[in-house]
Amino acid sequence: MKKILILLFLFCSGVFAKEINPTEQIVSLNDSQKKILYEFAVLQKGGANANAYWQQHKNQFSVLNDTVRNQLANEIYTNSHVVYIPAKDSAVQLWIQTQSLTKWMLYLAAFIAICAIIGLLRNYWGMLLNILIKQFAPLFRFLFSAVILTYELLLIGIACVVGGCFIDEMTLRTVVIHTGFFLLWSQSTALFTRKYLVSKYLFEIKNNFWATDKWETVKTICLPALIVTGALLFVLYKVPADVLYNYEIVVSVMVAICALPFWRTLEKYISPILIPFKDAYVERSVYSLAACVLIALFIDVFLIGQQNPVFSYVITALTILLIISFLILSLKHNLKYNYKNYYYLQLITFLFLSASLFYSFYTHSTEMIWASLLGMSVYIVIKYWEIPTFFMSWKRSKTVTWGFLGMAVLLWILAKGILYVSGMLYV
Repeated sequence: MKKILILLFLFCSGVFAKEINPTEQIVSLNDSQKKILYEFAVLQKGGANANAYWQQHKNQFSVLNDTVRNQLANEIYTNSHVVYIPAKDSAVQLWIQTQSLTKWMLYLAAFIAICAIIGLLRNYWGMLLNILIKQFAPLFRFLFSAVILTYELLLIGIACVVGGCFIDEMTLRTVVIHTGFFLLWSQSTALFTRKYLVSKYLFEIKNNFWATDKWETVKTICLPALIVTGALLFVLYKVPADVLYNYEIVVSVMVAICALPFWRTLEKYISPILIPFKDAYVERSVYSLAACVLIALFIDVFLIGQQNPVFSYVITALTILLIISFLILSLKHNLKYNYKNYYYLQLITFLFLSASLFYSFYTHSTEMIWASLLGMSVYIVIKYWEIPTFFMSWKRSKTVTWGFLGMAVLLWILAKGILYVSGMLYV
């Protein structure tokens, strides 16, 4: 009897001393069992009542003692990678969409602040400069002389671009970086033109755009645009999460390209595509804009034909620029002496806006959809006020009142139309 008891004791000791191999047992479990063990481990580690949860689900397992259960649960928890996808119309999905909306609202706030700062500099810079020079003439005569001040502001612009990349708060970072862009553009232009006041070097830019001296055009327009492009590339490298700069770099590159003297030569050959009828009263700037629009349109169509997602930002930015340019070109004010050009451009503009609208719905690009819808809506509102002027004037107070009432109805129809078209294309 004693021998039998000793043999049983040795046998049981061997069983409990055997090392558990969790890998083999985990492989044998199905997905539902793994999920239960994972949730059990989460409850254990969170300090919740894990035993109650186990009692509800233990019938899905064969005989499993507590030691093996705990080891398997811990192994699954340690080696699991959870991918969370919020359900449609869930609170988390709403939060994600809200974050996206507020991000663009912050960009808008930053843009408004930038415009305000630039406006303040334009309005008060001369006055502040005069006050400083009068009060601290001996010191500031050197430090704030026109040339030295230009170099100082250029260095401040570089510091804003470089230092702004290290600011964590997005709105402040955007304001600082764009202030740097403005200073880089304005002060580099001032150095190249040797005109150190904003009003004077803007006049130089306008003159040099059609100047016979090609180097002056390159120096005063292309080089500052290339400097800003380099700064944008630096910011994109440092802060890739800010997608706004992917759009802005397209603008600076297009300025550099369209200001090249090569296009000035071709302008008289390609601008008639958009303004085919001769009109001596059309300003030179309108012909130049038409030529630039055709260049941008060619680049845009070429990139769309590549069907490469890498160019999505470039295509969106170019399309938005084209929408704005076509809206300007189609204005009655630019073509008021030859209505043949006016009617022709209305057709071209409407076709382009329609094409951009259908392309944006085809690609499901949110930015493109909003830009196309807004462009089409603005075009319709502009034509609403322009077309009646062929037969009457809006200057009379009673007529204007009826005009605004009609515009309210027009906006209501546009809103209903957008909802209907969106429903047809998406639902």
